[in-house]
Amino acid sequence: MNISFSGIVPPQSGALVVGAIDGGALSKTAQEVDKKCGGAISRAIKAGRFEGKSEQVLELLSPAGLGVSRVLVVGLGKPAEFSALSAEKLGALIFDRLSMSGEKQVSAAIDEIAKCPLKSEIVAAHLAAGVRSRSYRFDKYRTRLKDSDKPSLTKITLMCAKMAPAKAAFARLDHVLNGVFAARDLVNDPANDLYPAEFARRAKALGKLGLKVEVLNEAAMKKLGMGALLAVGQGSSKESQLIILHWKGAPRSKKPPLALVGKGVCFDSGGISLKPGAGMGDMKGDMGGAAAVFGAMAALAGRKAKANVIGVLACVENMPGPDAQRPGDIITSMSGQTIEVLNTDAEGRLILADAMTYVQRKHKPCAVIDLATLTGAITIALGDVHAGLFSNNDALSGQIDKAGKAVGETVWRMPMGSQYDSKIKSKFADMQNIASAAGAGSITAAQFLQRFIEKDTPWAHLDIAGVAWTGDAKPSWGSGYGVKLLDRLVADHYEE
Repeated sequence: MNISFSGIVPPQSGALVVGAIDGGALSKTAQEVDKKCGGAISRAIKAGRFEGKSEQVLELLSPAGLGVSRVLVVGLGKPAEFSALSAEKLGALIFDRLSMSGEKQVSAAIDEIAKCPLKSEIVAAHLAAGVRSRSYRFDKYRTRLKDSDKPSLTKITLMCAKMAPAKAAFARLDHVLNGVFAARDLVNDPANDLYPAEFARRAKALGKLGLKVEVLNEAAMKKLGMGALLAVGQGSSKESQLIILHWKGAPRSKKPPLALVGKGVCFDSGGISLKPGAGMGDMKGDMGGAAAVFGAMAALAGRKAKANVIGVLACVENMPGPDAQRPGDIITSMSGQTIEVLNTDAEGRLILADAMTYVQRKHKPCAVIDLATLTGAITIALGDVHAGLFSNNDALSGQIDKAGKAVGETVWRMPMGSQYDSKIKSKFADMQNIASAAGAGSITAAQFLQRFIEKDTPWAHLDIAGVAWTGDAKPSWGSGYGVKLLDRLVADHYEE
C-alpha cells in the first residue's frame, strides 16, 4: 500500500473521502465538495439515514461537477469522543469499503474538527495506520490468485493542512506496524516452514535494525540446566532454541532492562498427551507469544526507542516422538525446582519457566512480562475480546491495562492467590504441571509460572490464547496481538 500525505487540494481522479460529525454536519472540505456537485451530498443525507455516527458511510458514485469517481462521506461520531483508535478503525473501514471496488487510489481530506481532542495531522497519521494495518494479506503460498481476487486499491493520499507533522507521526506508527506484520507472518506460517531453527534465523535478520541477537542451542541450554524447556522438545527431530534479542536504546542508563518473554511452540501436537485431530492444524500458531515479542522488539528497534529491553523467545516443537517426555516424568527446571509432568500438552508453562529463570539470573530485569497462547480456559472466560492478565504487581498491571486500552489490545486482570496452589501440589515433586481437579485452568497455570519469579521481581503474564488468532482471518488469521501493547507500554513507562 502506497501511503502519502499532501495539502488539501481537489483530487482529479480516484475516490474521495470526506467526513461528517454526529448529527450529519459536514466538515469544511465536505461542504465545499457538496457545493461543487450541486448539493448532491446534502440531498443524499436527507434521503437516507446517514447521521454521521461513528463508522457510518454514505457513498455517491460519479457525482457531477467533480473529477473523482466516487465520494465517501464517513461518520466521525461525536467529536469529543474521537480518538486515535477511532481514526484507525475509520482507516480500516475505508480500506474494506474500497479495496475490492476497482478503485486504485483514494484521497482522504482530514479537516480540523471543533471539540475533537486530536489535531488533524494526528488524525491523518492514525487513519493511514488503520488503512495499512487492514491492507495486510498473507498470500505467500497462493499460486493461482486471479486479479479479481486481489485488492485493486494500491494508493491512499491523506490530505491535511500540516502534512509534515502528519508524516512524522505516521513514520513512528509505521515502524510499529512493521512489527505487527512480522508477528502476523510468523503466526500464519506453517510449521513445516517455521520451526525453531528457522525462527532463530529470522531473529538474526533483525540485526540489521540494530538488535543484538544471541541463540542458545540444546547443548548450551543443557549446560545451564534448562531441563523443563528441553523436555518439551525432546520428542521432535527439530532442535529447540532459546533466542535472546537485546535492544539497548538508552546505553547510558543505569536502570535494569525490561524483559519480554514469549512462548514459541512452533507446533504443538500435545506430545504423548495427543490433542484431538480436529483443529490441530491451528497449533502452528502456538508460538503467538514469541511472535509478539519478536514484533515488539522489531518495532522498538525500528523507531529507535530510548529504552533498554530484552526479548527472550523460547522456541520448541512438542511432538510424540520416541524420545518424547511421558506423563508421569519428573523433570528439573533451571531454577532447581522439580516438576511432575502429568500432561505433556501443558508444555508452554515448562518452557516459560526456564526462559524466565534465565533472563532473571542473567540480566536482572526491572520487570518480566511473558506472553503465551497458554490455556484454552482463558478463551472460555474472555473469548476473543481480551487477553487474560495475571500479575504480582498492581502498578505494572495498571500500566499494561492502560496501554492496551490506548491501542485496542485490551486485557482483563484475573485473580491469583495461594488458595490455588494446592491444585498443583505434586505427590512426588515440588509441583505438577496441571491442576489435580477441573476448573481455574488459566489461574493455576499462572500460579505455576509465578513460582519461577525470583526476589519479588514485578511480573505479568498475558494469556493470549483467545486473541493471538482470529476466526474470520480478516485481515489476517494471525492477529499480531501484543506488539502495539508492548510498544505503547515501553513508550509510556520505560523510555528515557
